[in-house]
Amino acid sequence: MVLVDDHRMFRTGVRAEIGRTDETGIDVVGEADDVESAVRVVAETRPDVVLLDVHLPGGGGVEVLRRSAGVEGVRFLALSVSDAAEDVIGVIRGGARGYVTKTITGADLVNAIFRISDGDAVFSPRLAGFVLDAFAATDTPPVDEDLDRLTQREREVLRLIARGYAYKEIAKQLFISVKTVESHVSAVLRKLQLSNRHELTRWATARRLV
Repeated sequence: MVLVDDHRMFRTGVRAEIGRTDETGIDVVGEADDVESAVRVVAETRPDVVLLDVHLPGGGGVEVLRRSAGVEGVRFLALSVSDAAEDVIGVIRGGARGYVTKTITGADLVNAIFRISDGDAVFSPRLAGFVLDAFAATDTPPVDEDLDRLTQREREVLRLIARGYAYKEIAKQLFISVKTVESHVSAVLRKLQLSNRHELTRWATARRLV
């Protein structure tokens, strides 16, 4: 995990909270205190999860998300004192998988990090309504019912398969086993009623998912 916050004392506190939980398995591989250092550390370490403050020197969390969009396999969880709708919606539209406030307990934060790493979306209860309201707006794109059948992990595997990655490469990118990749591919083919990876590639290309 990479921890991004412009307050050193807060970063120290998060490390302490994570350390107090028994054998969490969470390894903080880097820290950053502004946009430039965050973008650099994320690109260098390619962590499973980035714990990202919303308000940062140099452009804020949204700018980190924008400039880190090309880094494969990294998921972002926003952690902020702010519970303003515009902050929540801004980072979620920017690509974050979740948003929790700094009132969260250490145990709940550890749980949120693992859920984000597994491909889930995580929100503090009050904030989930902001996101639902924002994405229910009439200007949002129509739902692709076929794509909607897939889990977040299956969509990630689908995109990598369509880009020509081998199973071993996908396993390395997503930090899962080759057997798990094979299971995901089988599930995707079944759900989309496709026969092989070549048909899957054509399907993904037609929807501009590659």
